[in-house]
Amino acid sequence: MSTTTPTAPADPERKAPPAKQRTKVRLGDRIFSGAARGAGISLLVIMAAIAIFLVVKATDALSENNGSFLTDQGWDPNAAKPAFGVVTLVFGTVVSATIAMIIAVPVAVGVALFITHYAPRRIAQTLGYIVDLLAAVPSVVYGLWGYIFLAPKLLGLHSWLADYLGWIPIFDKEQAGVTARTLFTVGIVLAIMILPIIAAVTREVFLQVPRAHEEAALALGATRWEMIRVAVLPYGKPGIISASMLGLGRAVGETIAVAMVLSPSFEVSVHILDPGNNTIAANIANQFGESGDIGRGALIASGLVLFIMTLLVNGAARVVINRRKAFSGANS
Repeated sequence: MSTTTPTAPADPERKAPPAKQRTKVRLGDRIFSGAARGAGISLLVIMAAIAIFLVVKATDALSENNGSFLTDQGWDPNAAKPAFGVVTLVFGTVVSATIAMIIAVPVAVGVALFITHYAPRRIAQTLGYIVDLLAAVPSVVYGLWGYIFLAPKLLGLHSWLADYLGWIPIFDKEQAGVTARTLFTVGIVLAIMILPIIAAVTREVFLQVPRAHEEAALALGATRWEMIRVAVLPYGKPGIISASMLGLGRAVGETIAVAMVLSPSFEVSVHILDPGNNTIAANIANQFGESGDIGRGALIASGLVLFIMTLLVNGAARVVINRRKAFSGANS
């Protein structure tokens, strides 16, 4: 015989649990959220509009091109049979930006470390102001300085590099010219231009390092340099990479300074101590005023290549930063 367990009578005074109340969003929060979302969407729309414009304007010129746009070294889009290629421009852009980064990044990191960890407070503040001011100097000023003052002074350095390091192909000087308007000089000018930008951003990154990390390293008996090596640099690596990419963006897209300093040509040469080569931005500045419809389309097509290069570099930098964040201590 089965038995059933009696159930307790329901309590008439017991109330059901209250429904989860919906948090009321203030009007100011709604406005700010909408503005932030609109700004992000606007940025994507602008980027897409730029890409579409470059592709549309470059299509006609590319269809009229009688050469290979990616491999030809010449540039003559205004001829009866237009023929132009971008390989020389890409090569010059990459080489000059690489030289600038090799020179500028170590110096900028050193300047930032000196300001944040070695210099007395007053000197650090003064140097910080100077770095910020140098970052705001117009490009044309750097170009005039490089053309009038720096290039003649570098003739001796060009000769020394050719004499003692000429066994390295890039320092082998084939042209016995008397000008230093070369990719090497352009790289130095670009390095001076981007150094304040990288130093300013890196300085702010180093100032964000948790004080507890530095004090813990010193408490364990580390010297100041050892403390910087184990506590400051690992924490600041993502910021250093971001600052370097910001400087690289200016170096790759610099126009006036490169156009004033470089003696251009449209032949690829690995000898950076010889005049020649060219960059995308400088070629656009030099050629745009004299170009016809096909010529302008060709310049826009080269601008599209520069646009793609910039996106690829920034994307690669973002991947590196995301991979290093897990090991830098930035999330602790």
